[in-house]
Amino acid sequence: MATHRLGIIMNGVTGRMGLNQHLIRSIVAIRDQGGAALPNGDRVMPDPILVGRNAERVAALAREHGIARSTTDLTTALANPDDTLFFDAATTQMRADLLTQAIETGKNIYCEKPVSDTLAKAVALAKLAKAHGIKHGVVQDKLFLPGLRKLRMLRDSGFFGRMFAVRGEFGYWVFEGDWGQPAQRPSWNYKKAEGGGIILDMLCHWRYVLDHCFAPVKAVSCLGATHIPTRVDESGKTYTNDVDDAAYATFQLEGGIVAHMNSSWAVRVRRDDLVTFQADGTHGSAVAGLTRCFTQHRVNTPRPVWNPDVPQTMNFYEQWEEVPDNISYENGFKIQWEDFIRHIYAGTPWKHDLVEGAKGVQLAELGLKSWAERRWLDVPPLDI
Repeated sequence: MATHRLGIIMNGVTGRMGLNQHLIRSIVAIRDQGGAALPNGDRVMPDPILVGRNAERVAALAREHGIARSTTDLTTALANPDDTLFFDAATTQMRADLLTQAIETGKNIYCEKPVSDTLAKAVALAKLAKAHGIKHGVVQDKLFLPGLRKLRMLRDSGFFGRMFAVRGEFGYWVFEGDWGQPAQRPSWNYKKAEGGGIILDMLCHWRYVLDHCFAPVKAVSCLGATHIPTRVDESGKTYTNDVDDAAYATFQLEGGIVAHMNSSWAVRVRRDDLVTFQADGTHGSAVAGLTRCFTQHRVNTPRPVWNPDVPQTMNFYEQWEEVPDNISYENGFKIQWEDFIRHIYAGTPWKHDLVEGAKGVQLAELGLKSWAERRWLDVPPLDI
């Protein structure tokens, strides 16, 4: 059994997602377990170099997690031939330029979504990666969550019969920052000039979730809204929210399935999780959150009777059966990292590439256009 070194240039790991999900719970965890296992029994040990604008902060982060290398000089890091993978979790607006630079130096790439702020840039990236023959991947983490894995298992087993509807609820109340409760999201999320907006952020997610858990997206109708027009940033300064903080989108999926997703940073939660997906079919229905999934088969479906004159006596939550945890579920980000590493070293199958990333940007761009023009829009195939 051999151990292979994988040099990773990690950019943007001082942010919340980059730090918690990608560095600590993925790369550090993979190192702690002795590397990522390959099909032939070999292992791949990540050797990251952390890149950031603040030298002291990124060096302290490296020391805290037992990482030997850090730098503020991305260009020099990309020039090192011993580091063959570039990862980016920094801002959306800079991503296309950084990925282009990395691809042109021959690096394989792995990145957060959205892969860019426009479809034209996303398509150009995918074409450039194809021309250079590099390996490329885009984070599509929700596909690896226990709840959606259970839901896909139900679909593949034929549980639903003919599926005809999907409805999803995502979001929570992000504090405005002006009355003693700090915001849980960074202020750039609410600034158009910095790549903010929930449509650009979340419709990229809903594209791969709908495509791979239910059926391919064929058309979209989207209404955006700015419910909280002013917020307070990290320094205590009031600013204008000039992007959408909520999106109400309906999708037509292949096979006649109708899907609807509500996404909001201005909603208070009364459901099982911060995101839930309900799929309805002729034989049964299921509701999945991040980790749990509940089902109701047609033979167990109760018979409610509409009577507005008396209080409801049925406890509808109790009428659903939970799908058990028959297997062990690891962190979804870590699972995808390991799959991508295996793809690099062993050529194992991989579908979460820049083309898939471009599809997400395409749907977000169409959602924004649908909102502006107040009409349905078809989702055409991408020519990449």
